[in-house]
Amino acid sequence: MKTFWKIFFGSLLAFLVASILTLAIFFGIIGAMIGGSSKGAEPITGEAILKLDFAAPVSEQSQESFRWSPAAGPDFSSAVSLYDYVRAIDRAAQDPSIKFIYMTPEDPMLSQAQAEEIRAALLRFRASGKAIVSYSNRMTDAGYYLASVSDKVLMNSYGDAMMLGMSGSMVFFKDALDRLGIDVQLIRHGKYKSAGETFVKRDISPENREQNEVMLRSMWNAMVTDICASRDLDPERYNRWIDNLELTDAPSLLQRGLVDELLYQSEAEAYLCSLMGVKEPDDLRFVDMARYVAAAGQKPARGARDRIAVVYCNGEIVVSGPEGALAGESMAHTLAELRRDSTVKAVVLRVNSPGGDAQGAEIINHELGLLKEVKPVIASYGDYAASGGYWISARADRIFTNRGTLTGSIGVFSLIPSFGDALRKKVGVNIVNINTHRHSSALSLMKPLDPSEQAYLLKMTERVYSDFTALVAEGRKMPVEKVDELGQGRVWTGSDAVERGLADEIGGLVDAIDYAAAAAGLSEGGYRVVAYPAVKGVMERLMESFSKTRTSLEAAADPMTALERAYAQLRKENHARVYARLPWVYLFD
Repeated sequence: MKTFWKIFFGSLLAFLVASILTLAIFFGIIGAMIGGSSKGAEPITGEAILKLDFAAPVSEQSQESFRWSPAAGPDFSSAVSLYDYVRAIDRAAQDPSIKFIYMTPEDPMLSQAQAEEIRAALLRFRASGKAIVSYSNRMTDAGYYLASVSDKVLMNSYGDAMMLGMSGSMVFFKDALDRLGIDVQLIRHGKYKSAGETFVKRDISPENREQNEVMLRSMWNAMVTDICASRDLDPERYNRWIDNLELTDAPSLLQRGLVDELLYQSEAEAYLCSLMGVKEPDDLRFVDMARYVAAAGQKPARGARDRIAVVYCNGEIVVSGPEGALAGESMAHTLAELRRDSTVKAVVLRVNSPGGDAQGAEIINHELGLLKEVKPVIASYGDYAASGGYWISARADRIFTNRGTLTGSIGVFSLIPSFGDALRKKVGVNIVNINTHRHSSALSLMKPLDPSEQAYLLKMTERVYSDFTALVAEGRKMPVEKVDELGQGRVWTGSDAVERGLADEIGGLVDAIDYAAAAAGLSEGGYRVVAYPAVKGVMERLMESFSKTRTSLEAAADPMTALERAYAQLRKENHARVYARLPWVYLFD
């Protein structure tokens, strides 16, 4: 009996301690949220320098985040969206309190498409008559792409440079899968549709190599064109410097006119003091982008009734999925609501997707066609609008793309793995299928497809490809034969897509919104920009997180329930799908 009471009171004490800690953390979160929401919201007064360090990622949509650690406690912050970032630079150009921009673009946390849109805004800032100064301790290709827009490019006197051009790597798993006894069959339409090649080949195909070389060269040329235009350099000479590994350190960049002056940090601060008319670095007043965005807010047209909806299509396309997924069913519901909303005068579809499930893409495409019948629909491409990402946007009234965007990839594929031999030979597990018909176990993932089963899936793949090319032909007003010529799974950069008629205009999200406003007959300042789907705040996500944690604990207490759920999910996913997806993701460095 004593043992019972010891266990009882011990458990009760543990429960009380855990409850107190939970409440402490909870109220800490609330305090952080209150503090975070008010921090930096005061308007900018007096003269200040807008500082851009590009150290934090720029998101497609603004979102709140929360972190907690025992040492530092709660930390509440907000990610700045690309739209807010660009609009803030445009606003700073007209803001008398902002004297100039100071940048430190050493290792920018930006994709190439984001850097392109931000750089265009920086050019507009310079055109307003205000200056941009940049300072770097080390120089990379990505960093110099941003720095080159400056009136004054400063660099640490002992700084180094790693400017080598662009590169991409692909990994092929065929030999490893063979050793494991795993067979993978790729069924596709399009000789350039390389998604899945990494599992069925030992080396890159000639077509895949060709398209990648062309893409990389196009992306690089877009960067070099901007750099050389800003610095009055010859592109051929610039490329020769890269090829010959001549850009190694600060003096080598100064000698070739890539930077204007070499200064140590203290000397750079003295230079900034001279620009601001102050004596000490402590007197310099910097404002970072997060605070400037929070202080400025969305002042224009706050009371306007008319709206332009920016619909963010981020990530891989699925038919249905959790919040945050680019799910065809939920996105179609959002588009239907916007179609019926009389206050929404135009829609900008912001696509940042490598594609995914073809059925999910068609669900979105169908609803977008209905929306297009009643109001303008403009597409704006981010990093990727390829394959399924192109599928959902090809019928837009006008398509804006960045030059470094990867798009096109008009092609489809199915990838069917077979694990039967691997389980038998490596694990000692034998799977026996009981069938009612000859091909009932074709998609069991336990045996390779026979020729008739391959033909069956190929027929499905061909049908989806035919539908894909037909909708592109309709949207882009070109013959299906021309679409097929540009298709075959080939990926194009934004600049190549415009040249070939797959997109209409080089421009960013702000350009697309301005065009949508004009198409809807809205005057400047007479409308609001509203983002969809709405992003949940920290409190909502915390409540959901607590609920999920409780569910997970319940599952942990009943292992059989967890196993049953896992098995049910496996059976649910055990079927063939036709995908329209980009096979890779490029990093901008």
